[in-house]
Amino acid sequence: MNWISNYVRPKINSLFSRREVPENLWTKCPECGTMLFHRELAGNLNVCSSCDHHMAISPRDRFTSLFDGGIFTEVKVPEPPADPLHFRDQKKYPDRLKAAQKASGEREAMLVAEGDIGRTPIVAAAQDFSFMAGSMGLYVGNAILAGAERAVKLKRPFVLFSAAGGARMQEGILSLMQMPRTTVAVQMLKEAGLPYVVVLTHPTTGGVTASYAMLGDVQIAEPNALIGFAGARVIEQTIREKLPEGFQRAEYLLDHGMLDRVTHRKALREELVTILRMLMGLSPAVKGDLPPPGDLAVAADAK
Repeated sequence: MNWISNYVRPKINSLFSRREVPENLWTKCPECGTMLFHRELAGNLNVCSSCDHHMAISPRDRFTSLFDGGIFTEVKVPEPPADPLHFRDQKKYPDRLKAAQKASGEREAMLVAEGDIGRTPIVAAAQDFSFMAGSMGLYVGNAILAGAERAVKLKRPFVLFSAAGGARMQEGILSLMQMPRTTVAVQMLKEAGLPYVVVLTHPTTGGVTASYAMLGDVQIAEPNALIGFAGARVIEQTIREKLPEGFQRAEYLLDHGMLDRVTHRKALREELVTILRMLMGLSPAVKGDLPPPGDLAVAADAK
C-alpha cells in the first residue's frame, strides 16, 4: 500500500489539481482580436503577427532592440521639483507619480540613452505612454534638454521616439513652458549641425505635437499611428464638418506631406542607420564582419 499512498495517489492528485497559471501569458490584439503568446509578441517587437498592428512598447524594450547588442548607457536627467503647484484632483500628484512608477517600473515618462546602432553612435530619447500617458512635464523637458546637450557634447545625432497625450495638467503652465524649452533644445542641435530625427509612435498628440515632435530634420512614423494636436471629435464639432477617413493617421499625413516616411517597426533600425549615416556624411553601414585578407590566405593554404 505504501507505493500507492506515496506515488500513485499524489500523481493522480497532481494531474487533477488546479495548477497556478501565471497571468499576462497571452495578449489580445486590440485591432484583430488574435490571442498572442507573450514570448512570440515580444520577439516580434510587440507587433501583431496576424494583422501587423503596432502595440505599445516600453522605451527600455525599444532601446534593447535598437542598440547594438541591446547595450546602452542611460543619460542622467536633472530632477525637477516633485510637486511644484501642490496639485490635487481625486488624488495628490505625488501619489499619482508613485502609482505610475510602480506600474511602469520607470522613474518618469521619458528615458534618455546613448549607444551605437549599426556602429553609428547616437543619443536617443523615448517616451513611455504607460507612464501617465507619456505626458510632457518638467522631467520630460529636462530629459530632452539633457539628451540634446549630450548629443552636442559628443557630436552625435539625436533620435527621439514620441508617444504622448500632450502636456501634464498636474503641472499647469510649467508643463506648457516645456514647449519653448524643448524647441530651444532642437535649435541647439541645428546650430551644432547635428541631425535630429523624430519617430512618431501611437499616439502623439497635444502640446508634444505642437513642439519637439514635429521639428525633426526627418519625420518618421510607425504604421497607423495617431498624430495630431486636437482630437478628431473636437475638430468636427468646431468646424461642423465630417473629417476624411483616416484623418490624423500616419498614412494620411504622409500622403499630405506632413511626414517623410512611414516605417514598420521591424525595419526601423536599419532605416535609421541608413538615414543617420547619410546625414552625418559617413560611409554606408557594414552589414557583416569579414576576416582580414591575411586570414583568408592562411585558410586557403591550409586546404
